[in-house]
Amino acid sequence: MLEKNGGLARRQTVPVKVGGTSIGGGEPIVVQSMTNTDTADAEGTARQIQQLAAAGSELVRITVNTEEAASQVAAIWEKLDGMGCNVPIIGDFHYNGHQLLEKYPECAQALAKYRINPGNVGFGRKKDGQFNTMIEKAIQYDKPVRIGVNWGSLDQQLLMKMMDDNAKSSTPLEAEEVMQEALIVSAISNAEKAEEIGLARDHIVLSCKVSGVQKLISVYRDLASRCDYALHLGLTEAGMGSKGIVASTAALGVLLQEGIGDTIRISLTPEPGGDRAKEVIVAQEILQTMGLRSFTPLVTACPGCGRTTSTVFQELADSIQSYVRSQMPAWKESYPGVEDMNLAVMGCIVNGPGESKHADIGISLPGTGENPTAPVFIDGEKAMTLRGDNISGEFQQIVNDYVERRYGNTK
Repeated sequence: MLEKNGGLARRQTVPVKVGGTSIGGGEPIVVQSMTNTDTADAEGTARQIQQLAAAGSELVRITVNTEEAASQVAAIWEKLDGMGCNVPIIGDFHYNGHQLLEKYPECAQALAKYRINPGNVGFGRKKDGQFNTMIEKAIQYDKPVRIGVNWGSLDQQLLMKMMDDNAKSSTPLEAEEVMQEALIVSAISNAEKAEEIGLARDHIVLSCKVSGVQKLISVYRDLASRCDYALHLGLTEAGMGSKGIVASTAALGVLLQEGIGDTIRISLTPEPGGDRAKEVIVAQEILQTMGLRSFTPLVTACPGCGRTTSTVFQELADSIQSYVRSQMPAWKESYPGVEDMNLAVMGCIVNGPGESKHADIGISLPGTGENPTAPVFIDGEKAMTLRGDNISGEFQQIVNDYVERRYGNTK
């Protein structure tokens, strides 16, 4: 069922509380990310979690794969508490989660949510018991669970049975269709099993991740039509750089526009030594450019052409975008609503003045051969003209003054 919320038809789901963050139930779509540190390194992991949270990640997932990792989860939480960082932490379990949750109760308690992969929870006769143990621990500690199915680790026993049944059918499906059905059946049937054990419906989130754009759209449309659980969206193994960003945006943009998805993660492969927080920024920008949420003022900037052979407007656009993002942790506390502010940095007189008038603050820099002046427009009116070698610094101060004047007296 779709429900109008903020102008967008959103799929109606059962709300899930993860720490102090709400997923589903019509609440804003939540951005989450995952560390790539060794969880046994409590100091390094806490530091990366804090960095991801500072960038805007509202949930952070960590790998809990060994006893050394499980033994450090409580210490990580204590370190975060000491930093003043209260972002909920999700434990990602595969193969041995039942053992780790049982042996390390302080880990089970410190985590805000567990992620269980039905394809890796156990095999053969041990599978049901190990799944049951993890769900029982979630019930004991009152923790929600994401039942996260992935086509790279799909329950082979279930898939083989469905393939066999399909082969006997008078109207057999293509193998890919059977696999898609297996993903959905795995997610929903395990959610129903968790409810039978005693886990409340408002403690369950589902995901069915694949790495193909069209396949992800198809899977989630089908999944959304067959249940009202909150859904975690993400294109798994999206890739590196522009490929990962474009593929994730293409897939998630379609689903979010259709009201499907309650929390998202962008699974980017970081550049060597790259910033893990980039996946958080991409997730935020997808939601903000679609008009679904606002996180930080965005800068409209022209792409440049033969009229703009100077790099001044490029440098200014980059510096002001970086500046407002760096200021957001402080601005968010002092200037409510500043995240909706629009800025424009334009490179010549063709579209510069007009685009600048549409922004809250816009500047039209001189193109090649133009008069070396830069008119600044505030709330649609020309306010001043900048000249000289310190346009960037002056424009930054204009933005600061505007933020304080417009958003400083809202409390």
